Amino acid sequence: MCILFIAINQHKDYPLIIAANRDEFHQRPTKSAYFWPQQPEILAGQDLQANGTWLGINNQGDFSALTNIRSSLPLNNDAKSRGDLVQLALQNPALINQQWLLDNSELYNPFNLVYTKNKELYCFNSSSLEHSRLADGFHAICNGAMDDVWPKMAKGEMLLEQLISEQQELHSEHLFAIMQDPTQAPDELLPETGVGLEWERKLSSIFIKSSEYGTRSTAVILKHQSGTIDFHEQSYTSDAEIFNKKQFALTHQ
Repeated sequence: MCILFIAINQHKDYPLIIAANRDEFHQRPTKSAYFWPQQPEILAGQDLQANGTWLGINNQGDFSALTNIRSSLPLNNDAKSRGDLVQLALQNPALINQQWLLDNSELYNPFNLVYTKNKELYCFNSSSLEHSRLADGFHAICNGAMDDVWPKMAKGEMLLEQLISEQQELHSEHLFAIMQDPTQAPDELLPETGVGLEWERKLSSIFIKSSEYGTRSTAVILKHQSGTIDFHEQSYTSDAEIFNKKQFALTHQ
C-alpha cells in the first residue's frame, strides 16, 4: 500500500471514509480482495509472493492497512514480511497494540501500520516509533510520516475534503476519481526519500503509471452510520486499464 486518505466523522452519512492505492511491481503475483478460505473473518487482497496483505477489514468491522517507509538505507532481506502485520491486526485484534509494535517492529523493514483498536484508528510508525490515534478530521498516510506534507498527500486530502464538504450523496466513483489522478508534482516540491530524482517524479502522483511499477489497485471503504460497510476495489493493468471490479457489503454495529 502506498497512499491512504481517511476522513473520520466528516460526512453526515459516513463516519469513516477510506480511499487507498496499492503501488507495487506489476510482476508481483496478487489476488484481489476476497474472503480468505482459511481465515474467513478477513476480507482483503493477498500478496501471493509473501502471502500477507496490504489492506483489509474483518467481520467485526476492524480495518488495517500498511505502507512501506521509503529510506536510503538498504532493506533487511531476512526481515519478516510486513504484509503479515495487517493479517495479524485483522485476525487477532487483541494482539496488536502500542507495546507489541514497539517490541516487534525491528523484526520488519520500516512501515506505517494503521489499525483499529477499541473502535478507533491508530497509526504506528516503525522508524520514529510514534504511535498516535487518528483524531476526527482528514488524514493522509504515505511512505513517510503520517500527515506529512508531500504534494500528493496534500492534494488528495484537499480533494477529499472538498468532496465531503458538499455533503451530497457519496458514491465510490467520486473517490475512485480522486485516486486516479496521475498529475506529477513539480521538482521543487518533491520530497527527498533516497530513491533518486527520476523515481521521486514517478512516485509523486496519487496514481502511478509505469511499465514496471505502478498503482495496482484502489480500495474504497465507506462505513455508514447504520453500521453497514461497503468495500469497493478495482485493479489496474500495467497500462492503467481498469479490470476486476469488486464490491462487498458487511453489516456490523
